[in-house]
Amino acid sequence: MTSDSNDSRQTAILRAASSAFAAYGFRKTSMNDIADGAGMSRPAVYLHYKNKNDIYRSLIQLYYDQAADGLKTVFDAGKPVAETLRNAFDAQFGDMLEDVLASAHGMELLDTAEKTAADVKEAGEAQLHDLYSDWLRRQAEQGRILLPDTAEQIAEVILVGLKALKTTVSSVPELRTKLAAYASLIGRGLEAA
Repeated sequence: MTSDSNDSRQTAILRAASSAFAAYGFRKTSMNDIADGAGMSRPAVYLHYKNKNDIYRSLIQLYYDQAADGLKTVFDAGKPVAETLRNAFDAQFGDMLEDVLASAHGMELLDTAEKTAADVKEAGEAQLHDLYSDWLRRQAEQGRILLPDTAEQIAEVILVGLKALKTTVSSVPELRTKLAAYASLIGRGLEAA
């Protein structure tokens, strides 16, 4: 079996799992649901993943990988500060997290990430923090912003605010509106500091 074949099967499994978790929640999703959604037999899914937790951990890793790639692209684009932050927040939340938040099982799925993939989440959050810190530092060095504190501390404030927004909104459109306002607020504050 080629690596491309394995990759396409793993991608199919992760897509099917993401859909099943959004539809049924983590606890009620079975390996059969995932296998059926991927168009595979259950034993074929087990050739790629040990169990449902392993699949969920891979989804969390995929989310952080995609978020980091999106942030790198946004931060390299050279747009104005508030626009960059708005685009960064959109890239960070991405389609996968939007699907989770739109699901009736969103809070269960977020809680499951804490329990099932705390180490993956911690490493992913550290990577996002580093990306924001590096971008903020570059902006300050170029004279585009004035940092009232260290780049690391401002990045932490930004990420804590994003986490709070994620857990306090009741719909994806509301989240998008609040993310845009948050980006504008922080962008203007850094430019005026």
